[in-house]
Amino acid sequence: MKMILLRKFRVLILMVFLIACSMHIMIDLLPKLERHGNNGCSCSHTPSEEPQNWGKQGWPNKHTLRILQDFSNEPSSNVSSHSLERIPATGDKTQALRRLEHLGQRADRKRHFIQDVNKNMPVRGSRLSALYDHPLYKRSPPTLTDEDTLFNVNTDLRFDPKAAEDQAWNTEGNQEEFSPTGELASDSYPNWLRFHIGINRYELYSRHNPVIDALLKDLVSQKITSVAMKSGGTQLKLIMTFQNYGQALFKPMKQTREQETPPDFFYFSDFERHNAEVAAFHLDKILDFRRVPPVAGRLVNMTKEIRDVTRDKKLWRTFFISPANNVCFYGECSYYCSTEHALCGKPDQIEGSLAAFLPDLALAKRKTWRNPWRRSYHKRKKAEWEVDPDYCEEVKQTPPYDSGTRLLDIMDMTVFDFLMGNMDRHHYETFEKFGNETFIIHLDNGRGFGKHSHDEVSILVPLTQCCRIRKSTHLRLQLLAKEEFKLSLLMSESLVRDWLSPVLIQQHLQAMDRRVRQVLNVLSDCVEKEGYSYVVEDDLQGPTPPPRQR
Repeated sequence: MKMILLRKFRVLILMVFLIACSMHIMIDLLPKLERHGNNGCSCSHTPSEEPQNWGKQGWPNKHTLRILQDFSNEPSSNVSSHSLERIPATGDKTQALRRLEHLGQRADRKRHFIQDVNKNMPVRGSRLSALYDHPLYKRSPPTLTDEDTLFNVNTDLRFDPKAAEDQAWNTEGNQEEFSPTGELASDSYPNWLRFHIGINRYELYSRHNPVIDALLKDLVSQKITSVAMKSGGTQLKLIMTFQNYGQALFKPMKQTREQETPPDFFYFSDFERHNAEVAAFHLDKILDFRRVPPVAGRLVNMTKEIRDVTRDKKLWRTFFISPANNVCFYGECSYYCSTEHALCGKPDQIEGSLAAFLPDLALAKRKTWRNPWRRSYHKRKKAEWEVDPDYCEEVKQTPPYDSGTRLLDIMDMTVFDFLMGNMDRHHYETFEKFGNETFIIHLDNGRGFGKHSHDEVSILVPLTQCCRIRKSTHLRLQLLAKEEFKLSLLMSESLVRDWLSPVLIQQHLQAMDRRVRQVLNVLSDCVEKEGYSYVVEDDLQGPTPPPRQR
């Protein structure tokens, strides 16, 4: 009898144990099943989601994988991260579904912000439209010959993106481009390729080129398929490759809009700001230079769009989860690439600028020039131009500044940099095909818009020493100083079209108005000292065609 009771007791204990195990398994699987069932939700990816492709790549080890998952196993661990995918109590499921639906709709609205904002902006009363209708912005470009275009493309040829699949487009650091050959008509070329084809001796893109707006939308919406760190440079930059095989340079957010460069920082150790890159593109366009490659702001998912798609082991190893349960990384570079200066998302979303790549150097070589007014990049030493007031006379006797338009291009760049407060212009580039008779490409503008409370007048030294300016630039500056075409209002209207709007705070916009007046005062002093005909170079008759090369 005792044996029977003992057996029954053991069976009862075993059943209780099995029931308890089953309940634990069900409780553990329930949140995952609910998340799996919400495939229609367009919520942002959170740190709690494990990457899909690490197992395939093979090189992450269990220890580092565990570090990235330390804060993601318990549902309560995401409370401090404001994750959009937290699962509420069972009684609030209806409310939760409504909330997820609302968030999905909001994400869709943000994704299509660039397309919708043009509909909301009234054309009537638009200062930008009025500016571009001004005669100064309606000058006809010169007739282009084969020598004036960067690429001589036969539009009857066809382009096949599939032909590029065997060229390892997504491998680490690969920056190759490809020529139009294949199956698609020229009108169906990807926008980045159409941008490259449109580059000529006088400009990166034409004044009303619809391809540029389309390219800006691509920079925001195209799927990112590969990410690698850019070699060189002092701060972290990423090369991002898109689904349409285009590439862009990504600069992540390091400072908020309101932060100014600390007064004790040297110009060469200042942060590079993502919003400065975006604002520089719009400023360059308003000044009618069109020498900055297209740049757009984008909110990037650090988990899905960087960590999960990179094949750069050095980059991947720097990812970690912060004590606030946010995804962070720091990469490798000369400055600010450490755990103390890590770039962290909220929880894994981070702002950044995406600048469209110029054509590959193998297809269109560029020449790098040392800026004559380059700073010393030393804590104590000064550059020659800082101690020699007649320095410009020496520059004007040195090729290529002794002839052509190069010196005037330097003056344009000086005005451009002063309006932004950019002191970091040590080199510049030109396309080698066009020789010395071409424009300067305004690259790398991330150290602009650092101080709105201070105007760095030393940036204007080239202008004060040389007292030379194009007539078109002078007249545009006078136009932008008028109340109806005030630069701050034009910039504000132009920047609102960017996804990261507001790109600049009001103080930076007002600082540009103040700096326009300072440039005009410098030019007024030059005219009074040297005479109008010496200072102002009349370029409104149209650029002189360069001599034919045999």
